[in-house]
Amino acid sequence: MRIILYTGKGGVGKTSVAAATALRAAQMGYRTIVISTDTAHSLSDSFDTRLSAEPLPLGNNLWGQEVDILREMETHWGAIHDWITTVMAWRGLDAILAEEMAVLPGTEELASLLRITEHHDSGKYDLLIVDCAPTGETLRLLSFPEIARWWMQHIFPIERKAAGVLRPVLGPWFGLPIPTDEVFAAVEGLYRRLERMKDLLSDPEKSSIRLVLNPEKMVIKEAQRTYTYLNLYGYFTDLIICNRVIPPTVADSYFDAWKESQNQYRRLVEECFTPLPIRDIPLFRQEVVGQPSLEEMAQALFGDDDPARVYFHGHARQILREDSHYVLTLSLPFVTKEDISLVHSGDELVVQVGNQKRNILLPRVLAGLTTTEAVLKGEVLHIKFEGQKP
Repeated sequence: MRIILYTGKGGVGKTSVAAATALRAAQMGYRTIVISTDTAHSLSDSFDTRLSAEPLPLGNNLWGQEVDILREMETHWGAIHDWITTVMAWRGLDAILAEEMAVLPGTEELASLLRITEHHDSGKYDLLIVDCAPTGETLRLLSFPEIARWWMQHIFPIERKAAGVLRPVLGPWFGLPIPTDEVFAAVEGLYRRLERMKDLLSDPEKSSIRLVLNPEKMVIKEAQRTYTYLNLYGYFTDLIICNRVIPPTVADSYFDAWKESQNQYRRLVEECFTPLPIRDIPLFRQEVVGQPSLEEMAQALFGDDDPARVYFHGHARQILREDSHYVLTLSLPFVTKEDISLVHSGDELVVQVGNQKRNILLPRVLAGLTTTEAVLKGEVLHIKFEGQKP
């Protein structure tokens, strides 16, 4: 099974692109399911139909799903949900409010992502398309397995042992709802599902992430940060999609300034994301809603190409920890060290090769450090970062 996740800044059109990709893949014969992890579900609107918590057919080889968080909590996380609800009620919250507050921030998106493992293991589908939440929420969710691993290894055993000691003492005297063994077992089960999800999404033969952006400065900057952190977390990006590009055939002078601005930022997209492939989607005359409009978008994006194929293999850049310093690696084929120059300022690194530039936004772990060395080893540039953060 192939898994493709679409993400991007809110409002760039990622839901439409995800829906168009799913529709084209289904028309090519792939048994395709598209699901939404965004709390503000708009996948139904994109297909101009009604979706539910379980997969519903949208056409030949095509299914859609919008996850219902309350149903997911009751079905899969019942013990955890009941305990949180009890704690809220013990603190004096109204029962209905306690039920609502038990759905912690990020739980809905997490529940949707965990559905990936179920669909993968079911064998019912050839392709899973995920319409992710905006980039900030998606990055937090994709980093959650790493946080959970640390917590399970260092804190969870202590909490479980402490709960076993305190339960017979504090429970009867104070009514404090100490977590039961069933709750801890549910937490362990959730952790195992997170690990399974991480394994699937970080396998380049199974999964890749595609970034959707518009040719605008703030959108491009956020996409850069997202791409850097995806590499940091070990996820693979195989395609950049530049959406809502004003076609050159638009002759109205009202759009001249917009077209000039977009041309400038389209060049910046090349500088930021090369060697990743970049594909453009034009700004359509009307809103992309319903299958006919989605087919038009899919044709503009993929032509006769297979939307399920892997468009780029490997990491264009990686961040590694070596002893007391960090190393950023960049793939730079067909160049010599004399062709390369670097400029590092704050959280931005500019790599120039001949008359071409690469603009890289650095993650927090590198921001404030100093570049002390750059060595070209074969086709890979190794840049060393050292020093103390200010």
